[in-house]
Amino acid sequence: MSAETLHGTEPPSAWVRHWSHLVPAGGTVLDVACGAGRHLRWFAQRGHPVCGVDRSPAALAACAGLGELLEADIEQGAWPLGARRFEGVVVTNYLWRPLLPAIVGSVASGGALIYETFAAGQETVGRPSRPEFLLQPGELLGACAGLRVVAYEDGWMDGLDGPGRFVQRIAAVRPGSGPGPARHALWVK
Repeated sequence: MSAETLHGTEPPSAWVRHWSHLVPAGGTVLDVACGAGRHLRWFAQRGHPVCGVDRSPAALAACAGLGELLEADIEQGAWPLGARRFEGVVVTNYLWRPLLPAIVGSVASGGALIYETFAAGQETVGRPSRPEFLLQPGELLGACAGLRVVAYEDGWMDGLDGPGRFVQRIAAVRPGSGPGPARHALWVK
């Protein structure tokens, strides 16, 4: 399998780029189902240590030298990261419902979750089309109960950064222990 055919060789998601400022400076970022590392590269280039998990040895080989890489079939085996926490957790184009609690639980105090994947309706326009891979309305919000939601979208994307698709996406933070309310910028210049 060539690097060109691996998931994760396209440019970083516009959603991830837009909300990456929520990850504390220098904080370690976990990319779940990282593919060939498009988001690992994005965060590493911005000074973040990175950790990627994927079941594909070929995909992880494309990420060599970026940071910590774990080969694991997270749908068949145990969560390979135990109770580790990360200042940033990124998930794109991936859904395995049994892992949602572990993924949300991996966000450290003061850290951010940036998640974007396919939603119900996608079956009318393309793949994935099986219900187990499509979020239902409000499902991602429910999975993130306990995090502070900074941004959430659920609907049709008209091909701004790829083919048109139905998506659900969230940027959320785990409240830290600092004094006063945290300020999470909605736009960064």
